[in-house]
Amino acid sequence: MEGVKHIVAVASGKGGVGKSTVTVNLALALSAQGYRVGVLDADIYGPSQAQMLGVKEGERPQAAGEDKFFPLEAHGIQAMSMAFLVNTREPMVWRGPMVVGAFQQLLTQTQWDNLDFLLIDMPPGTGDIQLTLSQRVPVSGAVIVTTPQDIALLDARKGIEMFRKVNVPVLGIVENMSTYHCENCGHEAPIFGTGGGERIADEYETQVLGRLPLSLSIREFADSGNPSVISEPDSSVSQTFGEIAKRVAAGVDGAAEQGPTISFSE
Repeated sequence: MEGVKHIVAVASGKGGVGKSTVTVNLALALSAQGYRVGVLDADIYGPSQAQMLGVKEGERPQAAGEDKFFPLEAHGIQAMSMAFLVNTREPMVWRGPMVVGAFQQLLTQTQWDNLDFLLIDMPPGTGDIQLTLSQRVPVSGAVIVTTPQDIALLDARKGIEMFRKVNVPVLGIVENMSTYHCENCGHEAPIFGTGGGERIADEYETQVLGRLPLSLSIREFADSGNPSVISEPDSSVSQTFGEIAKRVAAGVDGAAEQGPTISFSE
């Protein structure tokens, strides 16, 4: 893609595992390490990056010629989302072909400005959007976000299998909500189980990129439009995102050196 060096899909097999929060914090962590970064919100039905990046309601991208438009910028990140083009209170009551068409427009008609990484916040599942992405542009790698619980891992496996079938390298697993730390008494509890991320990483011969806690502050900062990496840059959470960012960057470079992966047979 013009103006983009590497595309990284951030995906999960199911919703509710914190994929969008991981995406925006990973983008900010990469930016803090000196990379030029963009975020494309591919969830047409439920876009959330506008709020997480603090983009005001009604702020619209400017046209860049007849059939392109410039991304918006927030916290030093270039961003594009369906939320920038429509009233966020209105539901997108569209069938599959319309959703795919809208995604293709966001993907190909945004005038990205010299990005090292474009992170694509994927919708849940393994359907039209995922297949369209893999067919339309070269994807450097995928990051799979999951919680440790078995139900989430079932769908995370499907996400890994899907990316491998379409020759997209899986860079690793982010285990979100790994443990809950009580801010009052200091007790830690693995509410969603333990070791899930490591089991699935071993199963598919990939790595655990990092483990993140179930934290009130992560949610509050994301909701406010000032995610953890910029609100508390010295916190343990931000340091973890920094380590995840380093591993993602290294994984992309390694995947580029190895060339295309071999897809699984049907």
